[in-house]
Amino acid sequence: MDGSLAFEEYGSGAPLILGTSYLWDARMWRPQIEALAARYRIIVPLLPGHGNDVILAADVRTPAELASCVGTLLDGLGIGNAAVAGLSVGGMWAAELALQRPHQVRALLLMDTFLGSEPEVSRNRYEAMFQAVEAAGRFEPALVQQIVPLFFRPGIDQQHPLFRELTMRLLAWPAARIATLIAVGRLIFLRPERLAALAALDPSRTLIAVGAQDIPRPPSESRTMAALIGCRLQVIADAGHIASLESAQAVTAMMHEWLSATAAAS
Repeated sequence: MDGSLAFEEYGSGAPLILGTSYLWDARMWRPQIEALAARYRIIVPLLPGHGNDVILAADVRTPAELASCVGTLLDGLGIGNAAVAGLSVGGMWAAELALQRPHQVRALLLMDTFLGSEPEVSRNRYEAMFQAVEAAGRFEPALVQQIVPLFFRPGIDQQHPLFRELTMRLLAWPAARIATLIAVGRLIFLRPERLAALAALDPSRTLIAVGAQDIPRPPSESRTMAALIGCRLQVIADAGHIASLESAQAVTAMMHEWLSATAAAS
């Protein structure tokens, strides 16, 4: 498996791995990176084609196989033990990484994510979007207007800086990275059912969090996962899918507490 991944690194100290959402890069964690880099060595594995020219390997087709790529990256960086926080697809591979390498993941935070298979209605909707992007070779403005609101709480002002930032990034997405973007999207939304596997995670080392107004990954999904694992669930007020930016202070405080608690337990 040729699963090389690009990554960004910040700070020094105990290792902290941050997994990103589809259509985002390390910037989605910037408030947390700014707050935590003084105490932690932060590694942000980047999805192929997201701010980089890495191509998704043909034999990487599931979040579990993506997790294997992250594991190889961590080995190459000499990281034997780390706290891992992942949001959206970052949470999907983070959970798989913890299942594959329980010795290497000392603490796990799963945010706005779901290990079940994608509901058929949304899977079909996303596939239609992929086909539109493939046909155009870019994100057309009308499609961007459909996509961007999915990442934020309902009713967000379209002039909000976060809304405008994502809009401009999608409109400027390099044509050379579109094929990889679509391949990663299909890896996510055609993922296999993995809910039963969650029972093997250690509930004492796992925390699940979700934006109260998350559209693509509603809180009901997080409640299902928390019940299967037997771990704590934290609902983040006034946040949609990218809770790390919409409720940055709350998420940063939650992560400080989570990291402190897991360090004490270790």
